[in-house]
Amino acid sequence: MHEAISAIINHNMSLIQMRIEDEIILSVLKLTKNGLIQRDLVAKDAHSSTSVVEEVLRALQEKGLIQLKGKLLEAAPSQRLQLAIEAIKQGADIEHTSKSIEWKEFENVAAMAFQINHYCVKRNLHFKACGRRWEMDLLACKQPLIACVDCKHWQHGWIRASVMKASEAQVERTKAFTDALQNFTEKLGLDKWTRVMLIPIVLSLIPSEVKFHNNTPIVPILQLQSFINELPMETIFLTHFSTIIKERSTKLTEF
Repeated sequence: MHEAISAIINHNMSLIQMRIEDEIILSVLKLTKNGLIQRDLVAKDAHSSTSVVEEVLRALQEKGLIQLKGKLLEAAPSQRLQLAIEAIKQGADIEHTSKSIEWKEFENVAAMAFQINHYCVKRNLHFKACGRRWEMDLLACKQPLIACVDCKHWQHGWIRASVMKASEAQVERTKAFTDALQNFTEKLGLDKWTRVMLIPIVLSLIPSEVKFHNNTPIVPILQLQSFINELPMETIFLTHFSTIIKERSTKLTEF
C-alpha cells in the first residue's frame, strides 16, 4: 500500500515538474523573440522561483538549447525551434507553443538549411498559373533540382486528414509553378539549366504520423538536414515534375 501511494506521489511530482519546465521554456520563447534578455526576467514571467528557473536554464544549456552569458540569456532561431519541440514533447499545448515561434524564424531556419547545402533560395514567390494566383513559401534550387517547400509552422489540428490536405495542395501548387516556370528562369538563375525536376515538400514544426502522402514527403524541421542530404538520391522515388527550359536563340554578332 505504501509503495503504491509513494509511486502515485512520485508520478504526480514528475508531472508538476514537467509543467514547471514547460512554463519556463515557454517564457524563454516569449522573451527571446528579439534577442538577448536578462535571466531574471524568466522567473518573473514563469511565476517560478529563481533557483528552479536557474536549474532548468542550466539543463537547457547543457542540451545546447540556449546560451547563458553572465546575467544574460540568448536563444538562436534554430535553438528556439528546438525549444518549442522540447516543450511539445513534454506535453505543452501545441497551438500555444507554436504561437511562441515567429513565422519568419521557422522559414529562416528552413532557408538556412538549404543555403548551407549550396542551394539558391527564393522565398515567398508569387506567380500566376492556371487562371489564379499562387504563392510558394520557399524555393531551393540546385541543378537540376528545385525543392518547392510549404512551411507548415502552425500545427493546430495537425491530424492525418490535415497532413494529406496540405500535401495535395502543395503538389497542386508545384504543378502550377512547373507550368509557369519559363517566366522565372532569369529570376531564379536558371538561364544555363536545360532540365529541371521540381519536388513538392511539406515542412512541419513537429513530426507527423504521416511521413509521405502519395510519395510527397512531410519533413519535420529537425530532420531537414538529413532529408537534404538524401534528396538527390531519393528524388526519383518522390512525387516530382520534370520540364525542359527552352533554349534562348543566340544572336550572331556582325563584324
